[in-house]
Parts: sequence; structure tokens; C-alpha cells
Amino acid sequence: MVSVEPFRGILYNSEKIHDLSLVTSPPYDIISPKMQEELYRKSEYNIVRLILGKILPGDDERNNRYTRARDLFNKWLEEGILIEDREPSIYPYKVEYRVNGKEKVMRGFFILLKLDHEYRQVKAHERTLSKPKEDRLKLMRETKANLEPIELLYMDEEDRIMEEVEKHLDRPCIDVVGYDTFRHRLWRVQDDELIRFIKDELRDEVLYIADGHHRYQTSVDYAREVGAGENDPRNYMMVVLANMFDEGLTILPTHRLVRTEQKLGEILEGCRDHFHVEEIDMDREGSPDRISREIQDIIRTDDEHRFALYHREGVYVLTLKDEKVMDRLVPERSKAWRTLDVSILHKLVIEGVLGITDETLEERVKYTRDTATAIKKVDGGEFDLSFILNPTKIEQIKEIASMGEHMPQKSTYFLPKLLSGLVMRRF
Repeated sequence: MVSVEPFRGILYNSEKIHDLSLVTSPPYDIISPKMQEELYRKSEYNIVRLILGKILPGDDERNNRYTRARDLFNKWLEEGILIEDREPSIYPYKVEYRVNGKEKVMRGFFILLKLDHEYRQVKAHERTLSKPKEDRLKLMRETKANLEPIELLYMDEEDRIMEEVEKHLDRPCIDVVGYDTFRHRLWRVQDDELIRFIKDELRDEVLYIADGHHRYQTSVDYAREVGAGENDPRNYMMVVLANMFDEGLTILPTHRLVRTEQKLGEILEGCRDHFHVEEIDMDREGSPDRISREIQDIIRTDDEHRFALYHREGVYVLTLKDEKVMDRLVPERSKAWRTLDVSILHKLVIEGVLGITDETLEERVKYTRDTATAIKKVDGGEFDLSFILNPTKIEQIKEIASMGEHMPQKSTYFLPKLLSGLVMRRF
């Protein structure tokens, strides 16, 4: 059973913080070192100092990025930089943004979700790694708080929940343009009848983690570590719930950047065993943005498995000849997993042709969601080639997660990313 509750959110005090764009940030896991520096310079109260503090010389068990986050969090609460709401609420949330030339609006709401330790009603589509979980667990132990939300999806084809939520929206309590140039708006709602309706509608739902697999498992690990009982506040976490059928959700592909000593001709010959290989005759003197758009238009398809191989010596389209090869190679996997583009790419090309194993994957393969970057880093010699993919479909994510399977790493990239610093919550 899915169990959700309103909560007393912690927000920046608008009387002391007049420009929220100076104190909000991207989620911790997409903040680069350069961006971390920029966020630090923006404001002494930027949330990056809590969610991804700097590692300093001389850090030890008593003084480190996690203890500094704890001390700052408590100090900001004491000084009134942050204010905890007096009454439990839910926090409806909208993000207006533009992607691929289209205007979109993602709608959801902040709420507390009871942890499902066994993943019966909460489904994950990505495997978690030990290092990120250890990092987030250390932060949670010190701050005893959810400093940023994760995003989960529910299924509501009739959009009943958001229709009811929107009846309670008037003037937002937050309206800010974030680092991403997207407009983020937040409301505060304390209507008991609406909250009962949401609880009833979600009770028998299955939820799918869109973003935040590591943080979800960290919350489970923390609850177990402290012996949190069923209704212990530490057995809940702050999340944003959104409708899987919301047209405001976007999934971008994550492209692969590869280092290899193999010659291009050898790679293409290996690919021909299972793919139709076609060279693209294109002008590569133009901007990477134009080239990337042209490549994405060429590989776009509804019913084939197709991606581009970008190399300094040429650009090629690889189209799978027959899905049945995956049935023979990985019969233990579900049909849904075997027909994912990323599964096909990794099994047949990255592993089968390039000989990259799980042990060498991290060293030889990197990832980017930006197609132009996948081109520039090859042209600049940082990588030998890149694979440009189509996005994973939302139905595929649902099917994989429902079966308890995990996609290859970096199979999905959801937009919009939730803005950190809008709402926090302490246990």
C-alpha cells in the first residue's frame, strides 16, 4: 500500500532572501566542480553548501563537508534564513520550460512518502552504486533531513489528482527562474479534503522512481540503521510525485563517449554482423549543434533499433537486423530489457565489438545527454568515438521497473530536473 502524508516544509525566508535564484541549485548529482564554484559565489546561503559542500584540506571525522552542512542548516534555521511551516502541507509544483522547440509544463506536488523497503509498490529501473549511497548516507546522518526531493511517477490516465490539486491554486508562494532558465512555481496547500483524496487515489498505486534511485535507497538504509518503526518520521521521505501521463515530462537520450584503440574499419566490420551499416554523407564543417540536429533527425524511428556512430573519419547509422540475436545472447532477460536500444548497444557493440567489459566500462565509457557535446569531444580528440541514441520510452521504463529489472547505467535522463532549495524537510 502506498502511504503519503503532508509535512511541515522548510522554505527560504522571503523577507531575508529576496532573490531565490541566488540560493537554489540543480540536484546534487548533476553539479560539476565548475558549477559548484559558481553556486558558492552566488550566495553565502546557496543550498549547494548543504547538498554538495566543498571538501577542504584537513577534513577529518569531526570536521568535514557533512558536519559543515549540519551546522549551516541549523544556523540558517536559528537565524531565520530558513523557516519551517507551522502546519503540515502539500506543495504543488509546476515547471515551465522549452525543449526541442516545444513549450512544456510539468506538474506535480511535494509530499511525504512512506518508504517501501522491499520495492513492492515503489519500483526502480536503475541499479544503485555504493559510493553515491555512502555519500548521501553520511549527509543524512548529520543533517537528519531531506534537503532535496526525488521524483516518482504514478499512473493517472484521467489526470484526476492534478485536476483536483489545481482547483486549490491561486498565487504561488515561490515563482523563480532557475539555473536551467526554466520557470519554477510552488504553492502551499493545507486542504484536508484534498489531502484525503490524494491519499485514497494513491493507496493502491504503483510508483516508479524517475530521478533519485540512490537517495531513495539511502533513505531505506538510514531507516534501517536507526531502527525506524512503521510510522516513524525517519521511515518517510520528501518526494515530488508527477503523473506518468503528464505531457510535460520529457526523457532525453544519454549518449556514450568511448575510448578505444580499434581502427574504425575493424569496428564497422564487427558491427555488420548484426547491423545494417550506412555512412552518412554530411557537411561536418558546420556547428556541432547543426550536425547534432541532423544526426538526430536521421536516426529517429518508432519501430527500429537505430543509433549513430560518430568518428573523426566518418558518421555511420547502425540499424539492427534482427531482434532475435538478443534472445539468443541474453535469454535470461525479459523481452522488454532485450529490446532496449541501450541494451542492444551495450551487448552487441560496446561489449561484443569493442570488448569493453563491466570491469573496464567506467574507465572507457563516459556519458552525455548533449548531442553536440558527443560530437565536440570526439572532434577534439578527448574520445575516439561516440554513440548517439534515441530516448528511452516511458512505457519501457515502466515495464522494466515492474519486472524488477534494471536498465544499463545512464539509460534515461528526465526533464525537467527538480530545483533544489524550494522545499526541505527535517525528521
